Amino acid sequence: MAPERRDDPSDPSRREFLQLSGLSAVGLSAAALSWVGVACSSDFGDKIRLGVVGGNFGASFFWHEHPHCEVAAATDLRADRRQRLREKYGCDNLYDSYEALIDAQPALDAVAIFSPPADHVKHTRWAFEQGWDVISAVPACTSLEEAAELAQLVESSGRKYMMAETSHYRAGCILARNLYREGAFGEIFYTEAEYYHDRGDLDRVLTDKTTRWWEPDGSRSWRWGYPPLAYPTHALSYLVSVTGERVERVSALGWGGDHPFLTESLYQNPFWNESALMATSGGHMLRCNVFWLVAGEGERAQWSGEHAALYMPKHGLHEAVSHVRTQQPGPRQLPRYHESDMLPAPLRHPSHHGHSAVFLTAEFINALVQNRAPEIGVYDALAMTVPGLVAHESALRGGVQLEVPQFDPTHG
Repeated sequence: MAPERRDDPSDPSRREFLQLSGLSAVGLSAAALSWVGVACSSDFGDKIRLGVVGGNFGASFFWHEHPHCEVAAATDLRADRRQRLREKYGCDNLYDSYEALIDAQPALDAVAIFSPPADHVKHTRWAFEQGWDVISAVPACTSLEEAAELAQLVESSGRKYMMAETSHYRAGCILARNLYREGAFGEIFYTEAEYYHDRGDLDRVLTDKTTRWWEPDGSRSWRWGYPPLAYPTHALSYLVSVTGERVERVSALGWGGDHPFLTESLYQNPFWNESALMATSGGHMLRCNVFWLVAGEGERAQWSGEHAALYMPKHGLHEAVSHVRTQQPGPRQLPRYHESDMLPAPLRHPSHHGHSAVFLTAEFINALVQNRAPEIGVYDALAMTVPGLVAHESALRGGVQLEVPQFDPTHG
């Protein structure tokens, strides 16, 4: 059943949007709703039985609120995180490892993989071997070899794969995607994309063992020294999710220091921050920043087109501004998509990463119930991940321009 459309032109925020964008009311509604897929209804069938792997980020979703999903099994290596999964999802079928979950052979349809990045491809392979569909945390992979393996796994298994990229469902990205599809930008010739996750007090990084940089046993977590551009999807989604372009060439530089976070990194990464200039398949420009040591926080982008530009806000550093040649520039409020009928009613509430968690929850389960490919499938996931891996190599080599391998299927 198609969701009811909201086309009331008397709504003030809607009037402002239409004035700034030049979109028709009907065009906006179709663009805002159609990409999510048909909203859930009670006649979709049985519930999806989901397993959750990882009780940190994995406990921040809302699988138990989706009308067609139940968490039937969950696992984490840490007892405290297993308890967190129990409390969040009301699931008592807990395991102390992913291997133990697989050995127990619970009746599952899919798994949500929120393990460290180095395990994502391996854990996806294990799931496919059990006949389970997968939603995986970012990044999709950690090397070009893994990228090729993941594409082959999805293609040969016929299973459904989705990457849980949060920026794809931030309101600014949804708005930019809708504007682009309506033709409001014309040709987007330049995109800026940023992901800033400040490490903060560097002395505290070393001494406070309760932070995310440390495990309970006193060992350093996978996050210690992770290369910035090897974690690029929160930024690169702002290109791939809006225009669908691929990055073909990159040149990057980095800035570092002598802190143990870098000098004692398992990844041999010398950089706190990395910035890349990328050439797209459409002949356009993308500037991508990923910074670990910066007086800023969060993910944002701005898009410059022939006819219009859109700037996302973040923590007061920028206003959300839409510049359209035929109108006066001015600030505007981003639409509150997470409160709309784009989502099943129980999921219409705030959530982490700009309210993206409710959309990721809905899209994966909706896709399984409707037996269709989910948004952010394997090819988009690799298009959001692989350019960052190549860009980090460029930074290590002083900014030399490098070609980016492409993993989209070819048609002969």
